Amino acid sequence: MHLHISLVLCATITLTGCARVMDTSLNPLNWSDQSTSAPLSGTTNRRPLVPINSEKRYIDKRSAIQKVTAIVVENIPNGAIIRATGVARIQGQFNAQLIPISNEFGILTLEFLIEKIAGTEKSSVSSRQITVARVLTFAELENIHTIRIQSATNQQSKSR
Repeated sequence: MHLHISLVLCATITLTGCARVMDTSLNPLNWSDQSTSAPLSGTTNRRPLVPINSEKRYIDKRSAIQKVTAIVVENIPNGAIIRATGVARIQGQFNAQLIPISNEFGILTLEFLIEKIAGTEKSSVSSRQITVARVLTFAELENIHTIRIQSATNQQSKSR
């Protein structure tokens, strides 16, 4: 009798510890804690998101941020939040956004765009840091195993 109670108690304690496996690196659906950085090679081919025969055209005058320094992917109940931090060339940049460029072979490529204004280059790095986020649903993340964010000089990527 004591053996059965001991086994049930041990099994209960063990199984309650498994409830947090979803937040560990053992879960293959979690994004890794490390991101990789690489310099950009050459020019990237952009495919227009607006059809060529469209009557209305919007020209985005924003440009890529100088450098991407960090990527964080946080799981939320209906998908994930992608948060990127970058450093602008000059102080006072605004209107930052992560714009999708491509989604091929399981790699989602986003470009970190900012709107430039006249500013000073003689400022600290922390005063030129910009953080932006984008929410992706489970449907958008379904076939994605790597998220890559491009800037003017480098790219950072994070994999599952």
